[in-house]
Amino acid sequence: MSNLYTLFIYSSLEIEYAVYLKKFVDWAVVFIPKLLLSAFIAYIGFKLIAKLSQLFASSLQKSNVEQDILSFLSNIVDVLLKVALVLICISILGVEMSSLVALIAAAGFAVGLALQGFLGNFASGLTIVFFKPYKIGDWVSIADTFGKVKSIQIFNTILVTPGDKTVVVPNGKVTDGIVTNLSTEGKLRLEMKVNMPYEESFPRVNLIIIEALKKCSSILQSPPPQIGIETFDNASVVITVRPYILPDNYWDATFEVNQRIKEAFSENNVKVAYSEGISLGPIGK
Repeated sequence: MSNLYTLFIYSSLEIEYAVYLKKFVDWAVVFIPKLLLSAFIAYIGFKLIAKLSQLFASSLQKSNVEQDILSFLSNIVDVLLKVALVLICISILGVEMSSLVALIAAAGFAVGLALQGFLGNFASGLTIVFFKPYKIGDWVSIADTFGKVKSIQIFNTILVTPGDKTVVVPNGKVTDGIVTNLSTEGKLRLEMKVNMPYEESFPRVNLIIIEALKKCSSILQSPPPQIGIETFDNASVVITVRPYILPDNYWDATFEVNQRIKEAFSENNVKVAYSEGISLGPIGK
């Protein structure tokens, strides 16, 4: 009796296994070709999208579209084409598009709430591109960061600081904050401080600084630099030196002006006030 029962169990398992195997084979025969076709189309499609994105960017360049708008539109077109390709590949696998669209719509609200920052950055990116508070190549100060605009993307603005650091600023920070564009006027005024002892003659020091600035190749001689006494501290008179420069020469001009003024003070025996005992001492080259 037990042998008959065991034989029955084994027979049932074999039949069930055969049924499931047949179902798997039938599913594999239908699905695997779709999967391979979908993978092939995805592979070719991504390569084709890369070419189309390049052609689109080239056509915009030939149409003399501004660089910041070109970069922004190229990113949008690239993303839209890739999303369309993914949807096509999913439909090839047999997923019902109406169901997929309904699922995306249902999830869209929740995702939208979770990604409010990204959507805000996208809207801010559109604002930046079309209202142009700055463009690629401008020197700007955004969110306490000073740098040159390298690119304007869908969600972020990329800055390169004078120290060659790449800073990613969310576009929402741009529209929600204060933007200082240092390139709008085509020139930038440096703000530099020079200390002069009280017993020194300001007209003499003023002339010395003027002559030193004339030797600086990195500053603009027109409009002329502005030099004046800003304030008085405990040890010295604080002089402000404000020459004009090209924004791209910011650090070169800063270093050169400081060097030229120090050399001129040394050559003309202009003393400085040292903090230790507030005594006057010589200044070296």
